[in-house]
Amino acid sequence: METVDREQARKRLAELREEINEHNHRYYVLDQPVISDQEYDRLMRELLQLEEQYPDLVTPDSPSQRVGGEPLPYFEKVQHDIPMLSLGNAFDFEDLKDFDNRIKRAAGVDAVDYVCELKIDGLAVSLRYEDGVFVRGATRGDGQTGENITQNLKTIRSLPLRLKEPVNLEVRGEAFLPRKEFERINAQKEERGEALFANPRNAAAGSLRQLDPKLAAERALDIFLYGIGMIEGKKRPGTHTESLELLSRLGLKVNPERVTVKGMDDVMDFVDHWREHRMELGYDIDGIVIKVDDLELRERLGTTAKSPRWAIAYKFPAEEAVTVLRDIEINVGRTGAVTPTAVLDPVTLAGTTVQRASLHNEDFIREKGILLGDHVIVKKAGDIIPEVVGVLKEHRTGNEKPYAMPTHCPECGSRLVRLEEEVALRCINPQCPAQTREGIIHFVSRGAMNIEGLGERVVTQLFDAGLVRGPADLYDLKEEQLLPLERMGKKSVENLLAAIEKSKENSLERVLFGLGIRFVGAKGAKILAQHFGNIDRLMEATEEELLAIDEIGPKMADSVVTYFDKPEVKKTIERLREAGVNLTYKGPSLAQREQADSSFAGKTVVLTGTLERMSRKEAAARIEALGGKVTGSVSKNTDMLIAGEKAGSKLKKARELGVPVVDEEALLKMLGE
Repeated sequence: METVDREQARKRLAELREEINEHNHRYYVLDQPVISDQEYDRLMRELLQLEEQYPDLVTPDSPSQRVGGEPLPYFEKVQHDIPMLSLGNAFDFEDLKDFDNRIKRAAGVDAVDYVCELKIDGLAVSLRYEDGVFVRGATRGDGQTGENITQNLKTIRSLPLRLKEPVNLEVRGEAFLPRKEFERINAQKEERGEALFANPRNAAAGSLRQLDPKLAAERALDIFLYGIGMIEGKKRPGTHTESLELLSRLGLKVNPERVTVKGMDDVMDFVDHWREHRMELGYDIDGIVIKVDDLELRERLGTTAKSPRWAIAYKFPAEEAVTVLRDIEINVGRTGAVTPTAVLDPVTLAGTTVQRASLHNEDFIREKGILLGDHVIVKKAGDIIPEVVGVLKEHRTGNEKPYAMPTHCPECGSRLVRLEEEVALRCINPQCPAQTREGIIHFVSRGAMNIEGLGERVVTQLFDAGLVRGPADLYDLKEEQLLPLERMGKKSVENLLAAIEKSKENSLERVLFGLGIRFVGAKGAKILAQHFGNIDRLMEATEEELLAIDEIGPKMADSVVTYFDKPEVKKTIERLREAGVNLTYKGPSLAQREQADSSFAGKTVVLTGTLERMSRKEAAARIEALGGKVTGSVSKNTDMLIAGEKAGSKLKKARELGVPVVDEEALLKMLGE
């Protein structure tokens, strides 16, 4: 290609971007291509050559940005301005009728218009466009805070990098992996001897949470958009139907399999149709979403802490299949509980191949009379976890054999015991390697220390190599120890060590939960951290002191005292301290909470703008800890708006409604600082 001057390149690049983006829309969204693959490739080559000559002319909406950039060290956290709530579930027609009756009573009408949509089995995401250009994409996360996966989302060809109009828009959708692509990826994994993805949903989530965007780009992910969170520069539609039509006009991919109906009879017709025909789709669905169409009525109906009152998800009954149980494997968890797993002849269930299923415990096997070689009924609980639910004894040939649970731990050889009031057999050897390994996997998990890149496979690899024998060993790892390990390149090692280092800053409750103290879950860890403030005070606490705390019962109190009395635990704590791991609580103290209780107790609060002293997530957590309720949108029910720098439309609406507005300085005083 001959060299062109800068101005010619600028003009031609603009033409090419517009033309290629339009062809992408026609091919990936409308399924109506108008040029050949060869012609498309020619346009892309010209674009890439011009951008190579003039790299400063590359724009965020260029088709070249879909190939994936450099690997990321970790995913940044993203605070959702409007929470991404989960949906309540319906499992039968009676549940839907109850939902309909609640809506009609609240609205004071005899009939309500609903929109029925397919419930895509993928990963919920939020996309932000500024002046029509895609600038950020995030996972749902816990609904309040997600992860910034912008670079990975850019690899989805059906997601426009520039909308057809220059609007500011935040839109919600579901990214997913088509079945054919899922089968292709698993076939490749099988050839390479790698663990297979369990289902398309896991594959989609795994692809979008790759720290290397180039790996995401290798997988043909797709997306459907289904709702507007925020829109500026254009009048907000009055109905959900109009919202979907607007998204489609803007160039976003909206699922065409939807209807607007009046009343539950038509809703059930839609449900029944897709329950029967779901496998004809090229992607997985696990139900139907039913939403109130009128957006003003939605505003009046509001939300609960977890879900909108104006929508419900009808979940398809778990699909069942019959197969043969060939063997039973025994797994030892981090608490020593021994769990039997059925090894099955491969069977297709809800669109995926199942070869293993839960058998729960020894009592379950005995009660069901399960024998090796039996024909068993398998279903997916919530269309996710396969489990054996029954036996077809009439299929027996006489060759079936009874199964006896082991008397000794398959990992360490210790005798298994059944503790009082427990159904599970348990290995009580504290040095059991299986428990140690599972304990480390729990320590690094998202709910605990949240160390990116330390999944089950990597932890097992580190354990088998003798590099870690407990949580504290993670903080002694060196680059030269990790580089010889399988699939551990220099960049991967650097990212992993950076994530381990970052975890040292976590607040005490994450450390406590990660240590895996029996009966201490995430909530219990938070209560203990708030009350004692640091690990030393907690380790010195007596059972009586623990029982004096609300929500701490005898089992948890006894478990905490027993745990911290062990010499090996004290040694682990000291090693964590020496490694620089934070062992203090970073949230508000009890004194601060008492001082601030009256300011937030029972109040509905909205946060907007940028805070300097803390993140919005931290502010929300502290307000909720003091009895307040933090929501994402301003309404007449809002008691207080906390406005940081660059507060926008929420501040304007609060003033219009007469909602009290508080700045960050006043917030800190209310929090007792």
